[in-house]
Amino acid sequence: MSRNKTTTIVSTVFASSLLLSGCGLFGNEVQKKIDPPKDVTIVKDSNSAVTTTKKATETAKKDNKTGEMVKTELYLVDKNGYVVPQTIALPKTSSVAKQALEYLVADGPVSELLPKGFQAVLPAGTEVTVEVKDGVASVDFSKEFKNYQAKDEMKILQSVTWTLTQFNSIKNVKLSLAGQPLKKMPVSGTPVGDNLSRASGINIDTADALDITNTRPVTVYYIGGDEGSYYYVPVTRRVSNQVKDNITAVVDELVKGPSYSSNLVTDFVSGVKLLEPPKVDNEKVTLNFNESIYGSFKEKVVSQHLLDALVLSITEQQGIKEVVVEVKGKTELVKEDGKKLTAPVTRPEKVNTASF
Repeated sequence: MSRNKTTTIVSTVFASSLLLSGCGLFGNEVQKKIDPPKDVTIVKDSNSAVTTTKKATETAKKDNKTGEMVKTELYLVDKNGYVVPQTIALPKTSSVAKQALEYLVADGPVSELLPKGFQAVLPAGTEVTVEVKDGVASVDFSKEFKNYQAKDEMKILQSVTWTLTQFNSIKNVKLSLAGQPLKKMPVSGTPVGDNLSRASGINIDTADALDITNTRPVTVYYIGGDEGSYYYVPVTRRVSNQVKDNITAVVDELVKGPSYSSNLVTDFVSGVKLLEPPKVDNEKVTLNFNESIYGSFKEKVVSQHLLDALVLSITEQQGIKEVVVEVKGKTELVKEDGKKLTAPVTRPEKVNTASF
């Protein structure tokens, strides 16, 4: 059963520093929500943290002889407990996977780069080694890894997995602790598979899944944050196996929006529908919507937030890299910035890019 909660939001134009590569108009909308995770607590060990910070910083400086910076997605935890990608410029290095994990350590080198309201997920003082081979990143954590709160366990697994699998060379992740394979997490005992992947999901929401056995997961993107600092939050939901097409299922979840009690929102209104099944041609999908895709805008323009969330969600599906948006079979739609949408939209290289 659909859970909808209606809230009026004043249409606001805000700065463009966060949302993908551009800004959007956050128009009047049906605001829909999802139960937020519990607050996050990261245990800090200041002595070991200082040592780890120095090591990571010295390694980065030594490896980064040119002074070049590379944008990297770090899956951090926001103030509501969601695991969220934030793109941050890190020193160029030959060990990108190892560096990314080092920047997930509390009180580590990421401390001065954290966006407001965000925190790193790995316990302070944690050291990591990473070996990548045949698409698998084998990660070994030092003993400090065990110093976390039980309620943070899934967030840690999700953060590590999604941070590493942003790299084309990594599809799966295998974990060990002090040289011993990690079969279950050390605090609360969450099982750890031999090969973690994005298929395990992120910010998992099963609120509307009454029959888990007859459902499957899909990941969609909603909008989180506050006015002036909005960002996209991936949420994995369960969809009925009666919906055979994953792309249609993703659109349905975007239209349904987040469940109750959340501070996440969507620019999709409840009347949005696909007028025909999605057309997939090679790595491109064409979606033909009714005019409700325009939302509450008086002019027939497409919200940038809606477009961004749609493309991020659809391109999570394997093999889809481009999205063509039509309304009643017509292309050349107009975006809210007045520009025409004349070409297929591709997924941005990085998500939630910002300058802090």
